[in-house]
Amino acid sequence: MEGDTFQQWKNQCLNKCDFSKKGSVDEDISHIVSFINSHDRYFTTSSCSGRIILFDGVSDCPDVQKRNCSWLFVTHQKCQREDVATGLEKSVGDATFKFEPFVLHVQCKQLGDAQLLHTVAINSGLRNSGITVGKKGKIIMAVRSTHCLEVPLSHKGNVLTTDQYLDFLVGVANQKMEENLKRIERFYECLQGALQPQEQRCSLKEEADKKPLYRRRRKRTQDDSVTDPCQSVEKQNENSEEEMDCDLLFLS
Repeated sequence: MEGDTFQQWKNQCLNKCDFSKKGSVDEDISHIVSFINSHDRYFTTSSCSGRIILFDGVSDCPDVQKRNCSWLFVTHQKCQREDVATGLEKSVGDATFKFEPFVLHVQCKQLGDAQLLHTVAINSGLRNSGITVGKKGKIIMAVRSTHCLEVPLSHKGNVLTTDQYLDFLVGVANQKMEENLKRIERFYECLQGALQPQEQRCSLKEEADKKPLYRRRRKRTQDDSVTDPCQSVEKQNENSEEEMDCDLLFLS
């Protein structure tokens, strides 16, 4: 019953419309999202490859700043100072420049599955990752990093920075984006190593069931009479038994 419920949640999530501002999965993590969703014990609920954003907030009400903000500039790649400066000219409130790293939310079938994913994330340098369990039993693994950046650039429409400092700030954000992309690929490599072995073993077993494997007996030479001092006694016994077998061994 538990498996049926998880599959229902997965089907509902993957079949619903994407209501994000972009409306699609970011290109730099599309391979990761597809890989996770192809596994029967996981599915993604939200994702972002990382972004550099300039937004205008409401200075008098910081608690609802994100909800009432106006996006002046956003990119999921490295940015140019001119693009940020152009966006800053449109500010009428409190403009904030941010770099937000890669984030991925994955629903897991069991707690052990979430713990495995958490280990992969931590080993990939995504050390702000964590696991939450909802009231309905939904287990969510959040893959997050810590190298964020958030700097105010204007107040009530008045720009508070110089061109020199803006150059420096864009350079820092681009460095963080570059590191972010490295961590994404590191996470993907670790994820493959953690989830693929079981699938590969099943594939190899299926191939072995379809056709027999053969191995020729090693011919005895004069050098074989000399014992290799690095070879274990158990290995020597295995070799002796192998030489007593027939010329063609059938391996099931």
